[in-house]
Amino acid sequence: MLIYAIRHGQTDWNAEARMQGQKDIPLNDIGREQARGNGVKLKAILGADTGLFDFVASPLSRTRETMERARAAMGLTPELYRTDERLKELSFGDWEGRTLKELAVDYPELIEEREHDKWAFVPPGTSAESYEILSWRIGAWMKDVVGPTVCVCHGGVIRAMFRLIAGLEPDAAAMTDIPQDKVLKIDLARNTIDWLD
Repeated sequence: MLIYAIRHGQTDWNAEARMQGQKDIPLNDIGREQARGNGVKLKAILGADTGLFDFVASPLSRTRETMERARAAMGLTPELYRTDERLKELSFGDWEGRTLKELAVDYPELIEEREHDKWAFVPPGTSAESYEILSWRIGAWMKDVVGPTVCVCHGGVIRAMFRLIAGLEPDAAAMTDIPQDKVLKIDLARNTIDWLD
C-alpha cells in the first residue's frame, strides 16, 4: 500500500517559527509555490495512474489550499479530494502562536522539560497533545488506508509516520526536519519511508 505524503506549504507563522498547531493559518506566497511544485512532482511520479489514488488532506485551510494547488498542477480538478480530522496537526494548546524564544521567558521550566523529552511533552492547555498522542491518531488513520493514497498533512503528522513506520526512536522522530517542498513515499507493505527528490 503506497502513500505519497506532502507537508502543507509555508505560512507566515512557519517563517516566524511560531507554534502553529491547529490554528488555521493560510499559506504565504512561498507556500503557494511549494504546493504547486509538489503537484508537478506528484504528476511526474504518478503519471497516468492518478485515478487509482485516494486524495485526502487535513481539514485546515493551509493543507486544503496545498492540496488544491497541487491537484491543479497535476491537471486534476482542484476540489475533488476528501478531508480527515485525524490528519490535523498536533495541538500546542495555550502555546499556539508563540515562538520558543517567547515561551522560554514565560515558561523556562516547561521548555527545559520539553527539551528533555519532546516526544512525550504535553504543553499547557486543555486541547494540547504530545507527539505520542498524535501518533495514536495517525496510527488509526493508517489502519484505515485501503488503497494508494496522496495525503497532504503537517510536520508533526509526518514525524509520527516516521516513528510508526520507520521505527525511529522518539527523540529522533520528534526532531526530524520535515521540508515543505518534497514528496514523501511511504510503503506500508514494506514499512519503508523515503523522501523523493
